[in-house]
Amino acid sequence: MARLLQCVPNFSNGRDKELIEKIVDEVRKVENVKLLDYSSDKDHNRTVVTFIGEPENVLEAAFNACKKASELIDMTKHTGEHPRMGATDVIPLIPISDVTEEEAIEMSKKLGERIGKELNIPIFLYEKSASATHRENLADVRRGQYEGMAEKLKEDKWKPDFGPNELNIKSGVTAVGVRMPLVAFNVNLDTNDISVAKKIAKAIRGSSGGYRHCKALGIEITERNIVQVTMNMVDYTRTPLYRVFDTIEREANRYGVNVIGSEIIGLVPMAALIDCADYYLKIEDFSHSQILEKRIYE
Repeated sequence: MARLLQCVPNFSNGRDKELIEKIVDEVRKVENVKLLDYSSDKDHNRTVVTFIGEPENVLEAAFNACKKASELIDMTKHTGEHPRMGATDVIPLIPISDVTEEEAIEMSKKLGERIGKELNIPIFLYEKSASATHRENLADVRRGQYEGMAEKLKEDKWKPDFGPNELNIKSGVTAVGVRMPLVAFNVNLDTNDISVAKKIAKAIRGSSGGYRHCKALGIEITERNIVQVTMNMVDYTRTPLYRVFDTIEREANRYGVNVIGSEIIGLVPMAALIDCADYYLKIEDFSHSQILEKRIYE
């Protein structure tokens, strides 16, 4: 079986198509790396890129894309709804086949050290790669966002794992780490009242007593004059999408608001959607082996 590593870097620009293409081209140029998907959001002002390949090649593509982003994106001018702290905000690595979690963690350290040294960008290791428990949660690492990072980096507990101990004014800070496949899942509401989205987000996110493996924020989608509950489902096997969706719908109805749609950003594991179909269709004795495409793949 081929050794495969997946990478899903997030870049702090979702509005300049020419700029985004230049960053994505750095992935396309690397041999033995397959670009799977990239998607941009103007309101979030963020682009998520997904690629897969042989580990060393994936690390090279990730570094090159990060370097190009540092040349093209100026964080002093960046605005957007999504929390962010750097031009390349986060670089998750996901072991797919014949790569152990331990090997992937060492790869994340290698990548982080190279970015810190060659691009002069402070690097935090997060999730499975974290050097301390308070750095595991990306939301904790990113708290304060770009605007607060200069002061944050002065604290001993937030000394970067690699790179300089002070903010890179243009490129900000980048987090690198190993995690399981994450589902970026958003639910849109038929209101422009941001307080409703924020109340619902607070009710469902793990940090405020909701679902443990759900991170959520309420944001405005100004282009459509609506609000959105935007989520990262960090472990869909323990907190399934359908459970969170049902809760959002019930909470929205309490405020006289309806769900008008949902969206997946980037790629999603097939099992996450199959579980939703199984739940809503109430299929008895359903097995994932009954999925045609899954059998063909096997």
